[in-house]
Amino acid sequence: MEQRLSIITLAVADLAVSRAFYGDVFGWVEIEPPADEIAFFQLPGLQFALYPAAAMAAEHNGPVGAPQGFTLAYNVNSKAEVDEVYAQVTGRGATSLKAPEEVFWGGYSCYVAGPDGEQWEIAHNPFTAVNEDGTYGAWR
Repeated sequence: MEQRLSIITLAVADLAVSRAFYGDVFGWVEIEPPADEIAFFQLPGLQFALYPAAAMAAEHNGPVGAPQGFTLAYNVNSKAEVDEVYAQVTGRGATSLKAPEEVFWGGYSCYVAGPDGEQWEIAHNPFTAVNEDGTYGAWR
């Protein structure tokens, strides 16, 4: 198996609410044409999808729990960008979990939550960079 991800799919309680959150709050654009039963957003190197939890449970043949134990990270190239993105998304309705601050490992980050409690870290890591094509991980 190659070391990569193709799609990250979140089970969501209300597809319309989550679709609006990622479109209006994050400013992301769905892949055209949008589908009624699932939402796809093209990211550099992979897709991000939203799928109703009930439909996912039926497809998986078992219950689907709330997201826990992981964080989705949105990295930027400066502390100022962390502050800017945090202000933008919280100003549009994202729930603030932790305001931007210096962190023990030398970075600067904050946390917000989506409509189903999914946790997003907005971070600047001074040891890596976001590449020009939007991919992440060029070590400095």
